[in-house]
Amino acid sequence: MNKREVPSLVKDEKLVKKRRDQMIKGAVKLFKEKGFHRTTTREIAKEAGFSIGTLYEYIRKKEDILYLVCDAIYDEVHEKLEKAIDRDKVTLESLEDALVAYFHVMDEMQDEVMVMYQESKSLSKEALPYVLKKEEEMVEIFIEMLSQLVQEKQLDLDEKEIQLISHQIVVQGQMWSFRRWGLKHLYTLEEFIEKQNRLIFKGILPEQ
Repeated sequence: MNKREVPSLVKDEKLVKKRRDQMIKGAVKLFKEKGFHRTTTREIAKEAGFSIGTLYEYIRKKEDILYLVCDAIYDEVHEKLEKAIDRDKVTLESLEDALVAYFHVMDEMQDEVMVMYQESKSLSKEALPYVLKKEEEMVEIFIEMLSQLVQEKQLDLDEKEIQLISHQIVVQGQMWSFRRWGLKHLYTLEEFIEKQNRLIFKGILPEQ
């Protein structure tokens, strides 16, 4: 699915990226505090450090900002995971390293992940399928790793189990953002990661 382009009156691509990055940062802060619907474009412009008139040179409507926020968050998560994960030669150890890296990314981006899931329902019907596709791409990283391990006879899983476990991994990482108000009283981040990895590997390793 092709990336949805948000029209801009400004043609300088570097300036567009700079202004939109400022916009996204300000919007995430405000959406976390007030939610998408209660936040105005004027407030976003002020938080970003420029006028409402300048803001509308880079977007058409407030929904464009939400789309840019969700798109940027997925891109950043995916980029950080790709840097941390070696998919050329997958082993059980590299899968564990990938899980650790993913949980750390979710911790680093707690606010962004929370905003994305709270507010993605407000995306337009044109934008939502693209954003959901980005979620599928994140799941696909773990599907590929598990599939390689099955091919190399290190795991014994069928196709549906591979998909289920991959979705489970993604959701468990996001849970650190959704439920941190309760989990932080029980576990440090490292303890949470260790427990999650133990549960995941207990579920996928052949019984001894």
